[in-house]
Amino acid sequence: MKKTLLLFIFLFSFGFFKSQAQQYYWVAFTYKNNSSYSFSKPREFLSERAIERRTAQGIAIDSLDLPVNQSYIDQVVREGVSLVHASKWLNGITVKVEIDGFENKMQELPFVQEVQLTKPETQTKSAFNKFYEPKSADVFLDNDELYGTSVSQLNISNGQFLHDEGYKGKGMQIAVLDAGFYNADTYEAFDSLWINNQILGTKDFVDTTAFFSTDDHGMSVLSCMGGNLPGELLGTAPDAGYWLIRSEDDGSEFLIEEDNWVAAAEFADSVGVDIINSSLGYSVFDDESMNHSYAEMDGKTTRVTRGAEIAASRGMLVFVSVGNEGDDPWKYLSAPSDAESVIAVGAVNKDSVPAYFTSYGPAADGRIKPNVSTIGWNTVLLKSNGTVGTANGTSFSSPVMAGLGACLWQANPQATAKEIKYAIEQSAHLFASPDSLLGYGIPNFELAEDYLKSLTSVSDIQVENQWLVYPNPFKAELNIQYKGDILSGDVDISLYTVDGRLLTQKRVSGAQQILLKNTQALPSGLLILKIKTDDYTESLKLVKSR
Repeated sequence: MKKTLLLFIFLFSFGFFKSQAQQYYWVAFTYKNNSSYSFSKPREFLSERAIERRTAQGIAIDSLDLPVNQSYIDQVVREGVSLVHASKWLNGITVKVEIDGFENKMQELPFVQEVQLTKPETQTKSAFNKFYEPKSADVFLDNDELYGTSVSQLNISNGQFLHDEGYKGKGMQIAVLDAGFYNADTYEAFDSLWINNQILGTKDFVDTTAFFSTDDHGMSVLSCMGGNLPGELLGTAPDAGYWLIRSEDDGSEFLIEEDNWVAAAEFADSVGVDIINSSLGYSVFDDESMNHSYAEMDGKTTRVTRGAEIAASRGMLVFVSVGNEGDDPWKYLSAPSDAESVIAVGAVNKDSVPAYFTSYGPAADGRIKPNVSTIGWNTVLLKSNGTVGTANGTSFSSPVMAGLGACLWQANPQATAKEIKYAIEQSAHLFASPDSLLGYGIPNFELAEDYLKSLTSVSDIQVENQWLVYPNPFKAELNIQYKGDILSGDVDISLYTVDGRLLTQKRVSGAQQILLKNTQALPSGLLILKIKTDDYTESLKLVKSR
């Protein structure tokens, strides 16, 4: 009798009361009809700073900015699921599900467009966007009283020029999207950020774990920009303000993390940040059915890439690690670095040698990726134990570059995000002949600064044109290259001062590439280049260096 009772209790406990498996789904809606929000009252869903960013860059508030229709969310939740977060940009929600037949229930709702499992019940430990420990002893030749060995991370891109001019990111806001910020609230390297109120806030899109007790990856990333240990480490933007946002679950790798990323980017936009740095990338998952193909790295397919593209369209600079798969079978870039408007960052060492692990481009549709590269091989940063050391990965080249982007934008507050991106790219050493490993190469921030400062109206920058003109700024010679396949007839090349005075003129017959030599005698400053063919005239602004 006693044994029978115990068996009944066992079956009752583990049969009738067995809890349902927790799964996570993405639910996309067809439209945003009947929203309770309107364009006329943007302060109900955007901060003042976010509105000012759009206004300054001539960006209209549109339907993408409107929050998801609350009535749709309520109807989904009434089915017995829990809301995790919503995406206004992609018009959908992520939900936690512990009921049977959820997908069938969703298909019955007329406003549901798509339902996708993004995190199954079974989880396995997975590494995300791995970074590499140095394979040999670290050897550094550069040193500096203030920067220590981290001075190389400035010097390789001539970022020291901006720092010497007093531009260290003050007034700029950077959102760091990562896996965790272990002890970033206690380590000495971040004391100045806390004392000066430069940590603007935190947000967790993964779970409710104590925020500063999770993964240390984001802490190391933050140190590349905001770390401050005189004589050992100074980040590339030590005066900037930082939002610390956790979007990555370091315990597994599933599609839900892409949706976390988009929700995190939306939050960053809504609070008004200027720059997003994301040292995260997605291609292979714990569930192989979720894996991306290289063909999907086309700038428009994955949700995280679409979210990153929208983030850039809101007037933010978005820096993303290109990936660490160069020595793996995958080899190529990962999402969202394939987004056209983000700055995907590859890795080199302090001698400008490409890192063995940096992921290859191009994007699947042939666009140049990565966009630029900087030190990600033996990057000086804060280690998990709070000491200064080195680590390898595009996880660290991206924040090094993002910090310098903040300094450049601080120096040129009238510029748009697109113009800052273009200035960084065109200042890089391979701009005329980019490749699939370093992209446009290693930027020179003094040249980028010269370019932006010399423009009378930065809104006149022509990014899309029929001719590639380089270098810009130029000094002793100027290359003019036709982007098309065939060019016939004469080409007239003229250089003018901004007040219309002709400086030099040249006519060439049917040349695809034209070289102007001995230009050092031309006056320094802003000049106008006019290129005229039989059926087309193009004018570009150039900067003649001293």
